Amino acid sequence: QVQLVESGGGLVQPGGSLRLSCAASGQIFQTNFMAWDRQASGKQREMVATLISTGTTHYSDSVKGRFTISRGSGRSTVVLQMNNLKPEDTAVYYCRMHINGQDNWGQGTPVTVSS
Repeated sequence: QVQLVESGGGLVQPGGSLRLSCAASGQIFQTNFMAWDRQASGKQREMVATLISTGTTHYSDSVKGRFTISRGSGRSTVVLQMNNLKPEDTAVYYCRMHINGQDNWGQGTPVTVSS
């Protein structure tokens, strides 16, 4: 069974930065899609950034130019660098990976942007 564990969330002031990490463990034969989603209180979960095996990335308009998704140093790890954070970025952030032909999600890490 595959498990995803996120880390790096917390409280930050507007304009600040945070770096989220997600590591997958278990029997991993193929990882061809990585993503970060987020869900703010009272809102639907939305895609923030995606990274496919070719290296192509995609970002939602709300984070474009501020967030960067990339592979981490370990196998099957993904990082989300978040800069110039805004209060509207406050949400629980979820890691998502397509591993061995199936979608997998982490438990989520909360990010709060507030002064």
